[in-house]
Amino acid sequence: MADNLVIVESPAKAKTIEKYLGKRYKVVASMGHVRDLPRSQTGIDTDNNYEPKYITIRGKGPLLKDLKKEANKAKKIFLASDPDREGEAIAWHLSHALGEDKEYYRVVFNEITKDAIKESFKHPGEINQKLVDAQQARRILDRLVGYNISPVLWKKVKKGLSAGRVQSVALKLIIDRENEIRAFKPEEYWTITGQFKYGKHKFEGKFNRLADEKIKLKTNEHVEYVLSKLDGDAFNVDSVEKKEKKRFPAKPFTTSSLQQEAARKLNFKARKTMMVAQQLYEGIDVKKAGTIGLITYMRTDSTRISPVAQKEATDYIENQYGNDFVGPKPSGKKTEGSQDAHEAVRPTSANRTPENMKQYLSRDQYRLYKLIWDRFIASLMAPAILDTVRMEMSNNGVIFRSNGQTIKFKGFMQIYVESRDDEEEELNNRLPEIEEGETTNSEQIDPKQHFTQPPPRFTEARLVKTLEEVGIGRPSTYAPTLDTIQKRNYVKVDQKRFIPTELGEIVNQSVTQYFPDIIDVEFTRTMEKSLDDIAEGDASWVAVIDEFYKGFEPQVSRADEEMEKIEIKDEPAGEDCEKCGSPMVYKMGRYGKFMACSNFPDCRNTKAIVKSIGVKCPKCNEGDVVERKSKKNRIFYGCDRYPECDFISWDRPIGRSCPKCEHYLVETKKGKTAKVKCTNCDYEEKAE
Repeated sequence: MADNLVIVESPAKAKTIEKYLGKRYKVVASMGHVRDLPRSQTGIDTDNNYEPKYITIRGKGPLLKDLKKEANKAKKIFLASDPDREGEAIAWHLSHALGEDKEYYRVVFNEITKDAIKESFKHPGEINQKLVDAQQARRILDRLVGYNISPVLWKKVKKGLSAGRVQSVALKLIIDRENEIRAFKPEEYWTITGQFKYGKHKFEGKFNRLADEKIKLKTNEHVEYVLSKLDGDAFNVDSVEKKEKKRFPAKPFTTSSLQQEAARKLNFKARKTMMVAQQLYEGIDVKKAGTIGLITYMRTDSTRISPVAQKEATDYIENQYGNDFVGPKPSGKKTEGSQDAHEAVRPTSANRTPENMKQYLSRDQYRLYKLIWDRFIASLMAPAILDTVRMEMSNNGVIFRSNGQTIKFKGFMQIYVESRDDEEEELNNRLPEIEEGETTNSEQIDPKQHFTQPPPRFTEARLVKTLEEVGIGRPSTYAPTLDTIQKRNYVKVDQKRFIPTELGEIVNQSVTQYFPDIIDVEFTRTMEKSLDDIAEGDASWVAVIDEFYKGFEPQVSRADEEMEKIEIKDEPAGEDCEKCGSPMVYKMGRYGKFMACSNFPDCRNTKAIVKSIGVKCPKCNEGDVVERKSKKNRIFYGCDRYPECDFISWDRPIGRSCPKCEHYLVETKKGKTAKVKCTNCDYEEKAE
C-alpha cells in the first residue's frame, strides 16, 4: 500500500506524475475544484467581512468521498495542483474539504518532467495563503459584480445577460473601436511609383519629395503638377546609403504572446490554444519513454528561462547550426508589470524536436508544440544581419527613393520569424550595384489614388495584446473572456474580426451609464494591481473588497431604480412560418443565429439560416448550393433540398466543371492563397 497520497487536478497529470514517483506514492485527480460559491445565490456575506460561503460542487460528492478515504489511509498528503493562484486555491479547498486535522504538503513544479517532479518532492512547502487570498479576492470581486449587475440587466434588458470586470472592458474596447470606424472620414491621397532599369536589373522606386518645395500628394492635381516637372526618362543617382542592420529574435512565449501567435499562424482561438497547451503540459505518451510533459506551465507572464534549459538549447543550436548561430545570453530582466511567477512557455527539452515528437502528437498538438519549440530555440539564437540600401534618384528636382534589404546572415530566421498583425516588411528586395552620379532610366511612372483606412477591427490576437498592454486581466482570463462575450451574443466574428451586436451595444451603454467604474480601464487596471498586492502580502483582501463595494453598492441600487426598461425587438426574417403562417424572426441560439416562429410558444417551428451562393447542386442538378454553419461555427456547403439530396462540401463549389474529367470544381483557400481545384483529378488553376 502506498504511504503517500498525491492529489493533482487531472487524470492525465496524475498518470504522468505517478510514473516518476514510484510505488510508494498514489496519485489521484480532484478534477479541478471540489468547492466553490453556490450558483443559486451570491454566496458572499457582505455584512460579515465578505465571508464566502463555499459548498461542494454539484456532482463532486462521490469523488470527494473517495478522496477522503484515500487521505485517511495515507501517512502524508501532497497537494500538487498547478503552480498559480488558482492551483493554490484548489490545494487550500482540498485541505478544508478533506479535513483540517491532517498535515498537508504543497509541491509545485513548472514542468512535468522526472527531474522537476523529484526535486519538488524533496522540498515540499506549505500552502501559500497570500496567493489563496488573492484568488479568493478575485473570485469574490467577480461574484459581487456579476451577481449584482446581471439581475438588473435581466430585469431591464433581457434574461441571460451578464456583466463582469474584464469582459465589460473587452466589450467596451470593441465598441469604442467600432465607433472610431463609424466616425472615420476617409481622406484622399496619391502615390507615384516608378519602374526603373539599370543595365539588366529592374527595380522599383517611389516619389519622395520635390527638391525646392514642399508638396503632399492629396489630389490628382498635385500628381499632375509633379509629373509635369519630369524631363525625360533619365534619373541621376544622388545618393546611395548602405547600412548593416541587426534584427533580434522575439522572446520566448508568455501566455498572451502564445495566444496571439497561435491565432495568427495557426488560426487557433485563445480557448483552443490553452486546451492544446494543457495537453502538452500534462503529458504525452511517448511510447518507450512513457508519458512526458512536453512544455512548461502555460499560464505565465514571464519570458524568463532557467539556466539549465538555456544551456541545453544553446548546445543544441551549436551542434545543429554552429557557434555563429548561438545568440547572446538573455538579460533575465523581469518584464514591467509581470508577476514573473513562472518561466516562459518553452519545451521541457530542446532535444525533443517537433519532428521527433510528431508521431506521438495529434495534428493540433504537433502544430502548437512546433510553434513553442521554434520560438524558444530562435529566442536564444544570434540576430539576423540585413544589408540595407537606400537610394535617391532625381529628375529635374523630382526625387524618387528606393529601399532595398537583403539577408546577409539568417541567424534566428533560420528557424522562426514572428508574425505581425500588419504587413511584414519585404526581405531580399535587391537593388543594383550602382554608384552616386550614375544614371538610371524610368520605364514606367504609375500614379495611384488611395484613401486612408479606418483603424482595423480587433482580431483575437489584437484584442489579447491590447488587454495585456492596458493591464486588464491576467494570463488565465483572456480565453474565457473572449469566449463569454461571444456566447452572450455581445459580439459576432466576421472574417476573424469582432463586430459588436445591437445587444452588445445596449449592454455596454447600460453598464457605462450606471456602472462607470466597471468599464473604466484605469479603474480595472488599478484593481488588478490591488490583487497583485494581496498576493505579495502588501494588502488585505477584505480591505480591497470593502473599498470597492462601498462605492459599487449604491450604483446597483440606483441602476435598479432609474434604468429604463429596454425592449429588444426581434429582427424580421422576411418570410412566414410554413406551419402556422406567422412571421418568422431571427433569434440567437447556442450555435449562432437561426429563424424561429414569432408565434412562440404556441408554434415552436425553427429553421437554420441558409444563404444561396448562386450555384446549382453538382450532385442532383435541381437544388441550389447554400452556405451553412456547423456546430463549431465552421462554414460548409450543402444542397437546399436536404435531406432529399445529401450533397456536402467543405470547399465552395464555383459552378463550373473540370475541363479534364468534367467533375465539379471548388475554390480552396490556404492563408491568402486561393486556388480552383477539381474534386476528382489533379486539375487546378488560379482563383480569380
